[in-house]
Amino acid sequence: MSVMILGAFLIALVVAIFGVGVFIRNRKQEGTQIEGESEHMVKHLYYYLVLFATLMMSIGGSVGVFMSVADYVSPNSYYQSFTDYKMMTEKEAAPDSTPKTEEELKKSYEEMVENEKQRIKDNALNGIIKSFGWIIIPLPVFFYFQRQIRRKENH
Repeated sequence: MSVMILGAFLIALVVAIFGVGVFIRNRKQEGTQIEGESEHMVKHLYYYLVLFATLMMSIGGSVGVFMSVADYVSPNSYYQSFTDYKMMTEKEAAPDSTPKTEEELKKSYEEMVENEKQRIKDNALNGIIKSFGWIIIPLPVFFYFQRQIRRKENH
């Protein structure tokens, strides 16, 4: 997910640099004063790029939170079948040990299934916390730069 965000940011950065170059070249050809304008435009462009990057990070974090909540609420339902578990347990048992009864195997299997469900829920909770970081950290930066743009547009 973060690779996609980084890729989108890099593409936007390249397009922005190209756009500034074309703008400056056109202004020079027209013979107009571009010193103040280009500086203003580059600053404005930088603000919008930061807004774009932080917004993409927050959207990515929101998607991560949604997916992790879905995993927490409804963990994967596929587990090893009881027959497979029984065969695996019999293979791993020491030759001199007494075999487990069917009831003991059932109880052990159910514990394994519950432990797997709990492990998936724990991983989902961990994913929720990490994804909230992708939302909470960039939001203040987004709001700051949004306020800067509004302030400059009003003046």
